[in-house]
Amino acid sequence: MKNTSWDLSHIYPDESAFSKDLSHFKDDIIPSMASYEGKLGEEKSLAEFLGLEKELSMTLSRLYMYAASISDLDKKDVKAGERLSKVELAANDGMSKISFADPEILQLGEEKVKAFFKSRPELSEFDFGYAKLFRSQKHVLSGDKEKLLSYYSPLLDEGSKMYSLLSVADYVPKKVTLYNGETKEVNMSNWISLIQASEKPEDRAKIFETLYSYYDAHKNAYGEIYNTVLNSELSEMKSRGYSSILQEHLFNNKIPESVFLSLVKEAKEGSAPLKKYYEIRRKYLGLEKHRSYDRFIQLAKSDKKYTYDEARELFFSSIKDFPEDFQKKAHEVSSEGYVDVYPHPGKRTGAYSNGGEGIHPYILLNFEGELEDCFTLAHESGHSIHTLYSEESQPIMKQDYTIFVAEIASTFNEHNLLDYLLNSGKLSKNEQIALLQKAIDQICSTFYRQTLFADYEYQISLLAEKGEAINYEVLSKTMVSLYKDYYGIDISEEKVKPLVWAYIPHLYYTPFYVYQYATSFTASMIIYEKVKNKEPQAFENYIKLLRSGGSDFPIEEVKAAGVDLTDEKSFASVTKRMSELVDKLEILLK
Repeated sequence: MKNTSWDLSHIYPDESAFSKDLSHFKDDIIPSMASYEGKLGEEKSLAEFLGLEKELSMTLSRLYMYAASISDLDKKDVKAGERLSKVELAANDGMSKISFADPEILQLGEEKVKAFFKSRPELSEFDFGYAKLFRSQKHVLSGDKEKLLSYYSPLLDEGSKMYSLLSVADYVPKKVTLYNGETKEVNMSNWISLIQASEKPEDRAKIFETLYSYYDAHKNAYGEIYNTVLNSELSEMKSRGYSSILQEHLFNNKIPESVFLSLVKEAKEGSAPLKKYYEIRRKYLGLEKHRSYDRFIQLAKSDKKYTYDEARELFFSSIKDFPEDFQKKAHEVSSEGYVDVYPHPGKRTGAYSNGGEGIHPYILLNFEGELEDCFTLAHESGHSIHTLYSEESQPIMKQDYTIFVAEIASTFNEHNLLDYLLNSGKLSKNEQIALLQKAIDQICSTFYRQTLFADYEYQISLLAEKGEAINYEVLSKTMVSLYKDYYGIDISEEKVKPLVWAYIPHLYYTPFYVYQYATSFTASMIIYEKVKNKEPQAFENYIKLLRSGGSDFPIEEVKAAGVDLTDEKSFASVTKRMSELVDKLEILLK
């Protein structure tokens, strides 16, 4: 592929087009919507208002995606940060001016609103959104109170903004001198590959401590930033009358708290195979103790590197037996201009797919040529494929699927790529070990590790709700305890590992997000097994899930694809699979 950078002209052809749309949002859309205050009881006015709401949703999505994408390419670019801030300020100001809408519509009564949508089928794309609003009625305040709360909304995001500035914009990588005298720069993009290449435990410790020394130097600041996030969560919980921070995050999408708690219970109580895996690794690698960063050491060495084009072709080959339409979309999402491939200073770390509401999805990668990067491409392509199916099948106001189902499409692709490689018939024993480790590590990182972090958020939220002090010592102590429960590892013996809470962006950007990696992984594993075993309609049901977008509550969407996550046995299927894989690895290593 020649162009390995984003072409954002698909969103706006130039800066003047962006500025024009921003002005249109502020000077036309918002004032027009605000003019309907007190009039939403009239059918004609309500219909006109909803038309403007759709225009607002599409315009704001374009503005935000354009500005956020440019900012993510260089967090050190002050102008890019200013552009994004302009969008956020305009959005916050706009939302405060139309905050009267939900209370007014609620006053009409659910039956009247249902009748309205029935009489106007052209507006049916709004019906599910307003059904959710009526379900949340007791948590919506009066118009004047909603307006007052909206004035504080910029402050609710300050924790995540400060985290981004401290962790990315102000971040300066350090250098480490290794046992052989070689000096290496350690940064967010390369530290894992450096550890994987290090044969000496002392070097691995140095690399890890060099990376985490930044968090250690700023631990008081990170502790207070997390406290700011928690205070925002508490403010939202208390002002809207939720019983807990957890309920605040689950209620809107009708996710039973029992699903979250069953996940945590099964992962914690079913951690025996995880602990066994780490002990097998310790013995096989000849380590006195298996440190947390030792998890990156490969049990079987492979020096194979992949170009980005090779990674794409590997993914395409893995899905060659899937329906043609699915393959076509897979090619489309990684076409030129829609993937920003390589890392560079200032670029946001990690990977993601972003799109929706009529916007073609874009993928951000930090591709280093490792096998893991091939899986990341498959993962993010899954998100983008999901977006294309949703956009193709749902009207604008029902395209935005929930996070709860988002990770199903991404991890489904990972399951498939792994199977494709394992069943290629071309693997040496070392390659079999490497891929078996990959399968186990995927469960470790996506199911156990993410559930540990979800459990962590839950434990800390309970402390915050009790009014207990939150600082870096409390945050670290809780993390140490959970690592013992899940991994059987005492991370207090590692100089800076207890500060891992400062390293996880999701805790700051999107609280109570990470548990959904584990629920989605569970669902995708079960769905993939149905597809793999060629159960009747399995793939068709999977595509129906992708096509459903945000047209139903996520638990129901997943049920329609053949998985009931309200049954705790679903999560037990993952721990059972983990146990089977660890036993296989043990035999292969012997």
